Amino acid sequence: QPQGPEEARAFVSAFLKRSMPRKGDEAIQDVLTRKAVVLEHYSKTKTKPKRRRTKGFTARQRRELRLFEIEPEQRRYAIFLPLHELWKQYIRDLCHGLRPDTQPHVVQSKLLKADLHGAIVTVTKSKCPSYVGITGIILQEFKHVFKIITKEDKLKVVPKLNNVFSLEIDGFISYIYGSKFQLRASERSAKKFKLKGTIDL
Repeated sequence: QPQGPEEARAFVSAFLKRSMPRKGDEAIQDVLTRKAVVLEHYSKTKTKPKRRRTKGFTARQRRELRLFEIEPEQRRYAIFLPLHELWKQYIRDLCHGLRPDTQPHVVQSKLLKADLHGAIVTVTKSKCPSYVGITGIILQEFKHVFKIITKEDKLKVVPKLNNVFSLEIDGFISYIYGSKFQLRASERSAKKFKLKGTIDL
């Protein structure tokens, strides 16, 4: 038989007294009048496993291991001619074909941000006369220097500072002012170069 409201209230009061013997009648009545009991629940916080970053070599370790050194038997101009051909195709694709009607400043802006590994460059001006006339394929570009292999199979380390380099592709000649070009190849792609400004060695 279903219980009436009075019987139900009496049952709940008796149950609460048994369950909460330390609380008085007023506290039990307060629980009843609120009609809602919020049960506290402590969720276990899941700790995310920390990802271990793979530690690479430091600059000092790379130098000690000579990771970027080109072996003497590999320092031959003929070996890197295919790299130069790939670089020319890369620049043609980058400049959409290098058509005769292409604006020079458009090509220049593309070259300033392009990867120069494989390009043939010539030192046209320098504060150090011994650098003038050096021509070869860029094998490595660092922040402050170019490593160039010449036709005589000699590896030349040419600083960017105080040197002007010329670069020719499909009849278009571009000049690189090394003093304004002291950036890593990865940094140049995001840098905004000024089209006009003071040019010095």
